[in-house]
Amino acid sequence: MRPILTHLALHVPDLQACIDFYEDFCGMRVIHRRLGKGSQIVWMAEPGRESEFIFVIMPGGEARQLAANDYSHFGFALQSREEVDAMVAKAQAAGCLLWAQRDEPYPVGYYCGIRDPAGHQIEFSYGQPLGPGAKPINEG
Repeated sequence: MRPILTHLALHVPDLQACIDFYEDFCGMRVIHRRLGKGSQIVWMAEPGRESEFIFVIMPGGEARQLAANDYSHFGFALQSREEVDAMVAKAQAAGCLLWAQRDEPYPVGYYCGIRDPAGHQIEFSYGQPLGPGAKPINEG
């Protein structure tokens, strides 16, 4: 049997701020809460994907300080270029925009970058070979 990626676990400095961010910006929702090792542990998922992939978010982490040339990020696909533009406007208003819309050749597409309250970078994209309506990418 091959391994299947099921979750990503994050220690964050402000649990509620991260819950609020992922609900508001990413459409995720809390699907499980429990007390573990003296603090709350939260599972979040996209609606309909609760048994496929989740974020496990735990308090007690340090804010991430990525180097200017570090593009480590979580990627979320959007349905259109207009949704990317709307995400940029929302992030500007919230003060968390990292980089505005960029348009690059396939397979990169149209995307922007936003920082979550813990310092993780989030990419919102349209036109990549991943996500809604994606066509498989050919190796080569």
